[in-house]
Amino acid sequence: MAGGTTPPEGATRFVETTRGLLSYSQLAPLLAERVLEVERSIAERRFHTEPFGPDLILRFHSQIANDLVPEWAGRWRNVDVRVGVHHPPLPHRVPALMRDYGEDIRIRLEHVSGHLNQLLLETLAFTEGRLLSIHPFNDFNGRVTRLFLRELLLRLELPPVDLVPTDGTGEETYFAALHSGDRNDWIPLIRVWETRFEQFTDSST
Repeated sequence: MAGGTTPPEGATRFVETTRGLLSYSQLAPLLAERVLEVERSIAERRFHTEPFGPDLILRFHSQIANDLVPEWAGRWRNVDVRVGVHHPPLPHRVPALMRDYGEDIRIRLEHVSGHLNQLLLETLAFTEGRLLSIHPFNDFNGRVTRLFLRELLLRLELPPVDLVPTDGTGEETYFAALHSGDRNDWIPLIRVWETRFEQFTDSST
């Protein structure tokens, strides 16, 4: 199946890789190993001098996927996709949208500090929600988005909050917030970020 599409309920999704046709459950641990390597590099501040924008996003995607799907790793998608009820922009629009996204982030970051105020929370919500809404890659968009956010949190000297949605109600709330972000309504995703910081504080006490 094309990366990023939503399979019928109960269907198994497969991805053609350098190791053959793998189900998503077979592919997931391989991706997890590569994501962990990038997370370690982020923690060691290996990307800290690079501009925070689309080129870094491409690099992250390449590092987690290049040896598995070299045909499209580290490249903007060239296929039309649907993610649940969301229909991301057509592939020919992705490069320009990602340039605009990078410029939006640059301007926002010029006006934020490490203090958890409304402007910072909206910047975090925009950085996450807009990237997932554009859905710039054939697949693995969620993983790359979390890496990009992990790098941003480190640069802003913010706590390493948990970015993976929890099962049940938390997961439903998160995906509903992303759906609002598709309409440029960042308030629900801001609340998700507030909860993330609250949970981190609770777990640290």
